[in-house]
Amino acid sequence: MADGRCGCWLGLVLAVAVWGTHGSGQDWPQDVDHALYRRQNHEGALDILMPDVSPEKHDTYLCYKVPLDQSKSSYIVGFQPKVAKNTAHHILLYGCKVPGSKDKELWKCGEMSGSSIQPTCWEGSNIMYAWAHNAPSLQLPKDVGFKVGGSTNIKYLVMQVHYMDVTKFTKGGATDHSGISLQMTDTPQKYLAGIYLLGVNDGTIPAHSKETKLETACRYRDHIVFHPFAFRTHAHKLGTVVSGYRIRNGVWEEIGKRSPQLPQMFYPVSDKAMTIRYGDILAARCTYKSDLNHDVSIGATGADEMCNF
Repeated sequence: MADGRCGCWLGLVLAVAVWGTHGSGQDWPQDVDHALYRRQNHEGALDILMPDVSPEKHDTYLCYKVPLDQSKSSYIVGFQPKVAKNTAHHILLYGCKVPGSKDKELWKCGEMSGSSIQPTCWEGSNIMYAWAHNAPSLQLPKDVGFKVGGSTNIKYLVMQVHYMDVTKFTKGGATDHSGISLQMTDTPQKYLAGIYLLGVNDGTIPAHSKETKLETACRYRDHIVFHPFAFRTHAHKLGTVVSGYRIRNGVWEEIGKRSPQLPQMFYPVSDKAMTIRYGDILAARCTYKSDLNHDVSIGATGADEMCNF
């Protein structure tokens, strides 16, 4: 694999996995649209919304934190984006043990967790959800949830919003309260949801190139078997397709493939019976086409490109 590193760049493209018990493989419903996957109700909602912000510079990243109840755990079972049109380029939701700012609710947090400006999380960073490109709501399968608060290491939820173009704020006087409404329950879930990210953090798309491919791969080294049921892709304007694969005993099997120019929502995986086990290799590939007169590199701004699965 060339031009790729294990881990994530910005983490906008997610493979969502359901974690089973240690070292085992569970029977799993094959159809993501099966009635078994449809949760009938939830117990409450938590809205995380920007507090009427007005960013002044293009490609501003703002973070907003919400503390969680540390006396008991709860479970996130659904995500509903609440985003004003032509406002946010993308939104990320992190679970943090220690947030990037201890004394402020709102802060500038750079382009990703670990930024030199101020990080999203100081400790225990976990990306839990991402929104971009007019993606709709996400409902997790029945009996599946993200466990947060209580005895977990997720003590805070931190929402990061990327404002790529701030013209409507600087010239129109607008403010923004975009965010996410979380569907929550206190009922323990049978399966725990998780995120596995693959991304490229270095690479260049040459000017006037008909096809450029950037790739990355990681070997899975956890003894927990997980069941991928949905995937999400992200690239900018030059991206034509993003694909992900599981490699086992030298055999490549597609997890999912999608054009990043389509709504960047979670799509069902290609093989709903797939499992990921210790020793498997997970790989991602992004393909680009450029008619521009200059090279474009992987980076954090709207003028750069990204490659995430």
